Amino acid sequence: MSPLPRDSRRPACHTVRMRQLLLLRHAKSSWDDPGLPDHARPLNARGKRAAIAMAGVMHRLGLAPDIVLVSSARRTLQTLEALAPLPDSPMVEPMDDLYLAPWQRLLDTLHGAPETARSLLLIAHNPGLHDLALALAGPAGMAGKAPGTQRLAGGYPTGALAEFAIASSWRRLEPGGGRLVRFVAPNDLPEMAN
Repeated sequence: MSPLPRDSRRPACHTVRMRQLLLLRHAKSSWDDPGLPDHARPLNARGKRAAIAMAGVMHRLGLAPDIVLVSSARRTLQTLEALAPLPDSPMVEPMDDLYLAPWQRLLDTLHGAPETARSLLLIAHNPGLHDLALALAGPAGMAGKAPGTQRLAGGYPTGALAEFAIASSWRRLEPGGGRLVRFVAPNDLPEMAN
């Protein structure tokens, strides 16, 4: 049997490996010391409770990031501490560049993530985190009926978590390139009702 002519061969099939992107806003921080620089503000008592509650949500949902990128601000680092221990001991990278970063800078940071990472957790601040979530969902995604879409459209409370499914590589991630899977805020949880 003779081989097929070169131009009639079917291209090799490439399966798309879905990635998971978790966007977590830091929990509620304290304003008790007006002389404290913003970068150094800690979580308040409610924020600590909320971060622990969100850790429980992540555990129940089986969310286990390979990599954690976290702003170097005290409140984001304390939010990360409340999530510990994370399954499988992910690589954690505190980054000064994530502090109060606009969404475009957050997206640029994601572009640099290792392509081997299946799941990535980004812990950062508003308004950049909310803007990034809206950009990733895109107008069509936000017009849909995905769980949490309306909540996300209305704001991104402290301690809230958005989970996105990403079909592209990290370096090719662009606006509209994420599908919102869920959006959970601490106020949704019974343990935070008080």
